[in-house]
Amino acid sequence: MLPSSGHVPCDRGKEAGQPYFSPMLRDLLVIETAGVLAGPAVGMFFAELGARVVKIENPSAGGDVTRRWKLPEEDPSSPVSAYFSSVNHGKEHLHLNLKSAEGRKDFDALLAKADVLISNHMAQDAEKLGLTRDRLRALNPTLIHGHIRGYADDAARPAYDVVLQAETGYLSMTGTDPEHLAKLPVAVIDILAAHQLKEGLLLALLHKARTGLGAYVEVSLEEAALTGLVNQATNWLMAGHVARPLGTLHPNIAPYGEVFRCADGEQLVLAVGSDVQFTKLCQILDLPDLTSDPRFITNADRVQHRNALAAELTPAMAAIPRPELLDSLLQAGVPAGAVNTIDQALFSPAAKRMTLEEVIEGVRTVRIRGNAFRSEHY
Repeated sequence: MLPSSGHVPCDRGKEAGQPYFSPMLRDLLVIETAGVLAGPAVGMFFAELGARVVKIENPSAGGDVTRRWKLPEEDPSSPVSAYFSSVNHGKEHLHLNLKSAEGRKDFDALLAKADVLISNHMAQDAEKLGLTRDRLRALNPTLIHGHIRGYADDAARPAYDVVLQAETGYLSMTGTDPEHLAKLPVAVIDILAAHQLKEGLLLALLHKARTGLGAYVEVSLEEAALTGLVNQATNWLMAGHVARPLGTLHPNIAPYGEVFRCADGEQLVLAVGSDVQFTKLCQILDLPDLTSDPRFITNADRVQHRNALAAELTPAMAAIPRPELLDSLLQAGVPAGAVNTIDQALFSPAAKRMTLEEVIEGVRTVRIRGNAFRSEHY
């Protein structure tokens, strides 16, 4: 049986690189029975802001399943994985079997004092886990219960990120062509759902502060995924345009998303969104004739002839080392960026400030802070 685990909290002050800590949440008790990514990300959101977050894990199942989602480089005997560590910092880890009388008793005592509960159980498991809405409300009438489900209209169907990326259109838009699709390399559907639930819970807390009333807030992964389609959805709803896989390219703008190899072998991406920016790009690359070429005069022209445009730009980009070219582009106000690997991205000053350490069950863990906003109260 896994023991209850203490944790060594990271410093939550400004010296730890955290931009915001709310004393209002210092006395907030959040219970988290959710596993995997979306629910735990919401729990960590509250933990970072100063709330006490107690994560309930089932000892008979070995705890949260992501404890065992390990890379080949990780220690197979470690009680935590890098994946688990990414969204479970700043929490107390309590191992309770909610199907047992003893576990249920301990859970009920904790829930009676809680302000927020975060869950993601399947509908058919609510009864045997003691997590039905009526029972929870009877135990704590002012509880704010945030729940994540998979599908909007099929509560019994398990939901997995890659399946939802497929069914809500994401896979069909990524990759390079219809035969070479790609999924986004993070569980973006879970992340979108977590943000939706955070917003709903914060509104519920505001409502409770004004009225004293509890609430039930539900988010489905499916609906959260649909919200993330934004302009791609309206492209079809308003113009009948079905997005196709374009790799890094943008269907409405060019050259936007085109990646070029520079003289030093490093890659650079352009994000040219206006005619003025395109003119400056051509000046820097010593290609003034492109601005008067009928194929490239307007953005609509460039989108229509983007392959021909890329062919014109490629040799000029390849003649200049990336640092020199990127500096010239940025000085001229032309949006562009280096194509960084993850290790290069996490070496930036901003990433270093957002990197936090914590010991969980004797294991040193490192992750990126989940909250990026800053706020000052007057």
